[in-house]
Amino acid sequence: MEVNILKNHVWRPLFIVFAIVGGILLARTLLVPSDFGIHERGYMYGWHRKSNEAEWKAYRVKYKTSKVCAECHKDKYNDIKDSPHAAISCENCHGPNYDHPNDPLGLTIDRKRELCIRCHSYLPYKDNIRGKIPGIDPVKHYPQAECILCHYPHNPTKPNPKHPKPEVKS
Repeated sequence: MEVNILKNHVWRPLFIVFAIVGGILLARTLLVPSDFGIHERGYMYGWHRKSNEAEWKAYRVKYKTSKVCAECHKDKYNDIKDSPHAAISCENCHGPNYDHPNDPLGLTIDRKRELCIRCHSYLPYKDNIRGKIPGIDPVKHYPQAECILCHYPHNPTKPNPKHPKPEVKS
Protein backbone atom coordinates (compact mmCIF):
# COMPACT_ATOMS: atom_id res chain seq x y z
CA MET A 1 0.00 0.00 0.00
CA GLU A 2 1.46 3.29 -1.08
CA VAL A 3 0.93 6.52 0.96
CA ASN A 4 0.65 9.75 -0.99
CA ILE A 5 2.60 12.49 0.71
CA LEU A 6 1.94 16.11 -0.21
CA LYS A 7 4.86 17.49 -2.15
CA ASN A 8 6.67 20.75 -1.37
CA HIS A 9 4.85 22.60 -4.14
CA VAL A 10 1.62 22.14 -2.13
CA TRP A 11 2.99 22.69 1.39
CA ARG A 12 4.83 25.96 0.70
CA PRO A 13 1.78 27.93 -0.53
CA LEU A 14 -0.31 26.38 2.24
CA PHE A 15 2.19 27.59 4.86
CA ILE A 16 2.14 31.06 3.29
CA VAL A 17 -1.67 31.16 3.50
CA PHE A 18 -1.56 30.02 7.15
CA ALA A 19 1.09 32.67 7.92
CA ILE A 20 -1.01 35.42 6.31
CA VAL A 21 -4.18 34.38 8.15
CA GLY A 22 -2.23 34.07 11.41
CA GLY A 23 -0.69 37.52 10.85
CA ILE A 24 -4.11 39.07 10.25
CA LEU A 25 -5.54 37.47 13.40
CA LEU A 26 -2.53 38.59 15.45
CA ALA A 27 -2.77 42.15 14.09
CA ARG A 28 -6.50 42.22 14.87
CA THR A 29 -5.84 41.04 18.43
CA LEU A 30 -3.19 43.70 18.97
CA LEU A 31 -4.82 46.65 17.15
CA VAL A 32 -8.59 46.32 17.63
CA PRO A 33 -9.89 47.38 21.07
CA SER A 34 -11.46 44.61 23.14
CA ASP A 35 -14.77 46.51 23.44
CA PHE A 36 -15.21 46.80 19.66
CA GLY A 37 -18.30 44.96 18.42
CA ILE A 38 -22.05 45.13 17.87
CA HIS A 39 -23.07 44.74 21.55
CA GLU A 40 -26.59 44.33 22.92
CA ARG A 41 -28.44 46.47 20.31
CA GLY A 42 -27.37 44.22 17.48
CA TYR A 43 -26.59 45.74 14.09
CA MET A 44 -28.79 48.81 14.68
CA TYR A 45 -25.72 51.00 15.18
CA GLY A 46 -23.21 48.76 13.45
CA TRP A 47 -19.76 48.00 14.74
CA HIS A 48 -18.51 50.46 17.34
CA ARG A 49 -16.49 50.77 20.54
CA LYS A 50 -18.64 50.53 23.65
CA SER A 51 -16.25 52.86 25.54
CA ASN A 52 -16.73 55.48 22.82
CA GLU A 53 -20.55 55.85 23.10
CA ALA A 54 -20.44 58.81 25.52
CA GLU A 55 -18.08 60.65 23.18
CA TRP A 56 -20.51 60.20 20.26
CA LYS A 57 -23.49 61.28 22.37
CA ALA A 58 -21.70 64.58 23.01
CA TYR A 59 -21.11 65.06 19.26
CA ARG A 60 -23.59 67.53 17.80
CA VAL A 61 -25.70 66.20 14.97
CA LYS A 62 -25.06 68.05 11.72
CA TYR A 63 -27.95 66.72 9.66
CA LYS A 64 -31.43 66.53 11.13
CA THR A 65 -34.65 65.64 9.33
CA SER A 66 -37.36 67.51 7.45
CA LYS A 67 -39.58 67.11 10.51
CA VAL A 68 -37.27 69.45 12.43
CA CYS A 69 -37.71 72.04 9.67
CA ALA A 70 -41.50 71.58 9.76
CA GLU A 71 -41.68 72.89 13.32
CA CYS A 72 -41.04 76.46 12.12
CA HIS A 73 -41.54 76.26 8.35
CA LYS A 74 -44.97 74.59 8.25
CA ASP A 75 -45.97 76.33 4.98
CA LYS A 76 -42.91 75.06 3.10
CA TYR A 77 -43.25 71.59 4.64
CA ASN A 78 -46.91 71.38 3.60
CA ASP A 79 -46.01 72.45 0.06
CA ILE A 80 -43.27 69.87 -0.33
CA LYS A 81 -44.87 66.86 1.39
CA ASP A 82 -47.33 66.22 -1.46
CA SER A 83 -45.02 67.22 -4.29
CA PRO A 84 -42.59 65.27 -6.50
CA HIS A 85 -39.84 66.63 -4.22
CA ALA A 86 -41.34 64.99 -1.09
CA ALA A 87 -38.63 62.32 -0.96
CA ILE A 88 -35.88 64.94 -0.86
CA SER A 89 -34.74 66.10 2.57
CA CYS A 90 -34.69 69.86 3.14
CA GLU A 91 -30.98 69.60 3.91
CA ASN A 92 -30.28 68.14 0.48
CA CYS A 93 -30.80 71.61 -0.98
CA HIS A 94 -30.37 73.92 2.02
CA GLY A 95 -27.35 72.26 3.61
CA PRO A 96 -26.94 70.88 7.13
CA ASN A 97 -29.31 72.13 9.82
CA TYR A 98 -26.34 72.14 12.19
CA ASP A 99 -27.09 75.17 14.36
CA HIS A 100 -30.27 76.54 12.79
CA PRO A 101 -32.36 78.37 14.11
CA ASN A 102 -29.79 79.58 16.70
CA ASP A 103 -27.58 80.77 13.84
CA PRO A 104 -29.92 81.68 10.94
CA LEU A 105 -27.05 82.86 8.75
CA GLY A 106 -25.36 79.48 9.13
CA LEU A 107 -28.03 77.85 6.97
CA THR A 108 -27.59 78.99 3.40
CA ILE A 109 -30.37 79.13 0.88
CA ASP A 110 -28.68 78.05 -2.30
CA ARG A 111 -30.55 79.32 -5.36
CA LYS A 112 -27.87 78.33 -7.85
CA ARG A 113 -28.95 76.64 -11.03
CA GLU A 114 -26.38 73.88 -10.53
CA LEU A 115 -28.31 72.63 -7.51
CA CYS A 116 -31.35 71.80 -9.66
CA ILE A 117 -29.25 70.50 -12.56
CA ARG A 118 -27.85 67.76 -10.29
CA CYS A 119 -31.16 65.91 -10.68
CA HIS A 120 -32.86 67.65 -13.59
CA SER A 121 -30.24 67.44 -16.30
CA TYR A 122 -31.76 65.43 -19.14
CA LEU A 123 -30.80 61.77 -19.36
CA PRO A 124 -31.55 59.95 -22.63
CA TYR A 125 -32.21 56.59 -20.96
CA LYS A 126 -35.42 56.01 -19.04
CA ASP A 127 -34.85 52.52 -17.65
CA ASN A 128 -34.12 53.61 -14.07
CA ILE A 129 -35.64 55.94 -11.48
CA ARG A 130 -33.18 58.75 -12.21
CA GLY A 131 -34.13 58.63 -15.92
CA LYS A 132 -37.80 59.23 -15.09
CA ILE A 133 -37.11 62.63 -13.46
CA PRO A 134 -38.07 65.47 -15.83
CA GLY A 135 -34.88 66.81 -17.33
CA ILE A 136 -33.65 69.78 -19.33
CA ASP A 137 -30.67 70.58 -21.49
CA PRO A 138 -28.93 73.15 -19.25
CA VAL A 139 -27.15 74.73 -22.22
CA LYS A 140 -30.39 75.46 -24.11
CA HIS A 141 -32.97 75.91 -21.32
CA TYR A 142 -32.52 79.55 -20.20
CA PRO A 143 -28.85 79.21 -19.24
CA GLN A 144 -28.67 82.78 -17.94
CA ALA A 145 -31.55 82.38 -15.46
CA GLU A 146 -31.86 80.73 -12.08
CA CYS A 147 -34.49 77.98 -11.97
CA ILE A 148 -36.47 79.60 -9.15
CA LEU A 149 -37.38 82.52 -11.40
CA CYS A 150 -39.99 80.25 -12.98
CA HIS A 151 -40.18 77.15 -10.81
CA TYR A 152 -41.24 76.83 -7.18
CA PRO A 153 -38.63 74.49 -5.65
CA HIS A 154 -40.81 73.17 -2.81
CA ASN A 155 -43.49 72.02 -5.24
CA PRO A 156 -42.52 72.18 -8.90
CA THR A 157 -46.10 71.48 -9.98
CA LYS A 158 -47.08 74.97 -8.77
CA PRO A 159 -45.91 78.34 -10.15
CA ASN A 160 -43.45 80.25 -7.98
CA PRO A 161 -45.50 82.68 -5.85
CA LYS A 162 -42.50 84.99 -5.32
CA HIS A 163 -41.76 85.29 -9.03
CA PRO A 164 -45.00 85.34 -11.04
CA LYS A 165 -44.57 84.84 -14.75
CA PRO A 166 -45.14 88.06 -16.70
CA GLU A 167 -48.17 88.15 -18.93
CA VAL A 168 -47.37 88.13 -22.61
CA LYS A 169 -49.43 90.63 -24.56
CA SER A 170 -50.18 89.77 -28.13
